[in-house]
Amino acid sequence: MNHRTIALVFAGLALGACHTPDGSETNRAGRPTAPLTPMDQKENSVDLATTATIRREILKVPDLSMTADNVKVITVDGKVTLRGMVKNETERDAIDKIAERVAGTGQVDNQLEIDTHQM
Repeated sequence: MNHRTIALVFAGLALGACHTPDGSETNRAGRPTAPLTPMDQKENSVDLATTATIRREILKVPDLSMTADNVKVITVDGKVTLRGMVKNETERDAIDKIAERVAGTGQVDNQLEIDTHQM
């Protein structure tokens, strides 16, 4: 094998290493984004005010469980995400209505879950 052949072999190996034949690059791009967390909360005044207002309104509801009082309210560019556990569907609906009243219809992604392990 001459030097030119060896150089072409190494060049081919280097190019092959840059491309993923299994499609993992495409798969990575097609994955859904991770669920929002409080760290995703935007720091602009409108989003902060929306989150604070929803939180205050939730705490005003007298019969909500402690888990419902502690749901996560995350506002990003006017879109509110509700995450966490609630005791029952009534709590889930009450929190959803509060968020929709504050943020607007269609602006709430309600990901609240009913805690089936409660006593």
